[in-house]
Amino acid sequence: MRRNPERPASLRTVQNYRDCLVQVARRIAADGRELRDLTQETAEAYLRSRAGELGQKALDMHRQALQAMLVHVSRRLLQGQRLEVVRSERPGRHRSRAYTPAQVRRVAAAQTPRNALATLVAHAAGLRAHELLTMARPAEQPADPRPARESKFAGRPGVDYTVVGKGGLVRTIRLPKDLAGRLEERRREEPATVTDRGIRYRSRYDVGGGRAWSASFSAASVRALGWSRGAHGLRHSYAQERTEETKRLLPRHAARETVSQELGHFRASVTDAYLK
Repeated sequence: MRRNPERPASLRTVQNYRDCLVQVARRIAADGRELRDLTQETAEAYLRSRAGELGQKALDMHRQALQAMLVHVSRRLLQGQRLEVVRSERPGRHRSRAYTPAQVRRVAAAQTPRNALATLVAHAAGLRAHELLTMARPAEQPADPRPARESKFAGRPGVDYTVVGKGGLVRTIRLPKDLAGRLEERRREEPATVTDRGIRYRSRYDVGGGRAWSASFSAASVRALGWSRGAHGLRHSYAQERTEETKRLLPRHAARETVSQELGHFRASVTDAYLK
């Protein structure tokens, strides 16, 4: 699954890039430099200088933000040129972020009804926090035309919805019939505009989502379990549970690609991090 190069970066991506560049600007200001002074060589030197402090995900985000700036703003890089990929030197975290189904139910039981339903939906469909705010029936928000394996959602009967994911990708998700029924009970008569992290979403269902739901989940997890791995851990749960399911039906590579498409990842390799 590849990102459409003609589609502009999502507002969330733009915000992430901005936040990274603010950090870079503060860091290099100590040396009397500004962002406009950076070249390919000094940008890569900056990334290497942060390799001991930042995890791989954060380091990659800094690289992508600097690369976008050098290409589109200062024009120190040509279109298609890439900054060196610098590897983080921080010890990796090997503890899984996933929750068991029983743990998810315990967390949901410690939340308000609207946040509890959001937690169960996020676990059942592997949703990001903001995607909960974008759920719609396929007829009112069609999925983007993307190549998809016939094995997508194999072994999981239910009701299909769509959500808007990273990069504005609209993808299909599937919920168990009973959970879909509970979701429809909370359908708004008219869509509401909900703002999360400065981005406006068209919300058709009165359920939790975004930063407020994430905070609710973490707090409820601490109350119910004594710890929290964050709401994003529900995507890890989905990835691991679905991989085990699909491996019974498909060869390993096909199972990996199927789960990747269900999660809305642009590359199947991204899903590997969710399986640890």
